[in-house]
Amino acid sequence: MSVKTRNARRRWLAIAAAPLLVAAILYGIGSGSVSISVAEIWHTLFGTGDTAHETIIWDLRLPRVLVGLLVGACLAASGALLQGVMHNPLADPGIVGVSAGGGVAAVVALILFPQFAYLLPGFAFAGALLSSLAIYLLAWDGSSSPVKIVLAGIAVNALLGGVMNGIMVLNSDRIQSVLPWLAGGLSGRSWPHLQFMLPYAAIGLLLAPFAAKTTNVLMLGDQSASSLGQHVERQRFLIVALASLLAGTAVSVAGLVGFVGLIVPHAVRLLIGEDYRYLLPYSIVGGAALMVVADTAARSWFDPLELPAGILLACLGAPFFLVLLKRRRLIR
Repeated sequence: MSVKTRNARRRWLAIAAAPLLVAAILYGIGSGSVSISVAEIWHTLFGTGDTAHETIIWDLRLPRVLVGLLVGACLAASGALLQGVMHNPLADPGIVGVSAGGGVAAVVALILFPQFAYLLPGFAFAGALLSSLAIYLLAWDGSSSPVKIVLAGIAVNALLGGVMNGIMVLNSDRIQSVLPWLAGGLSGRSWPHLQFMLPYAAIGLLLAPFAAKTTNVLMLGDQSASSLGQHVERQRFLIVALASLLAGTAVSVAGLVGFVGLIVPHAVRLLIGEDYRYLLPYSIVGGAALMVVADTAARSWFDPLELPAGILLACLGAPFFLVLLKRRRLIR
């Protein structure tokens, strides 16, 4: 890709980013068992709409859309950062143990301590961060190369996955409350969930752009980054911690949603290249839009049933990923 082409694509994406988000939001608010036009959405948001539409929008759809925006943005930013610091195009939030850690914590909360089910987001968030910290400590042996972190993540994910499955098997009469969360989605998400995740998401997303320059340098390799004055181990740890915060925030509310953190950064990278000054913000916008559109499609295409967004994303994301792999665009 020539420099001229890459710069032109960056300009077009900058122009299209805001309309893309607005279109995703309007689609999320207007689609469902009751369709609401753009004009009706406008009137309702500004207090002159129909009472029934006001209830649907303010109590059901708007908070769910806002949660979806934050979940998608956090997952995409987390995946993009991990792919950069690990030099691994297959890295996503699951690599640092977020999925397994959050899953175990959720299972423990919902099955073993159902009286504390209302604390599920807190349990999942804490589990995600603790598991990612454990992986980093296990990978540390005077240094923590990307390969060590990936291998430690695979081992810990397998261990925690076995623990989670064991708890579910031993308590098979109680697993119905866990299955929707494990599938991943935004069903039933409302203002309290937004209120819970907003501070963490805001901190992570505000800090993410400051990691772009460092990620660009780390992508040159540890030796080159050190020669440029970077404290490689410290910088890698801080970026992994930031990625864990972002992914843990998303998982704590949306469950085990996959492919957003893997596919979105790849799609953006194919369009505009590897520079994280541009890749990171465009990935955040793309992840937010994708999550809202996927969740809206999952709850409206199969009406009166509601399919978890995580299942739809897996069905759509896996073929897309295989096409990219087949074209040898993922492996250089």
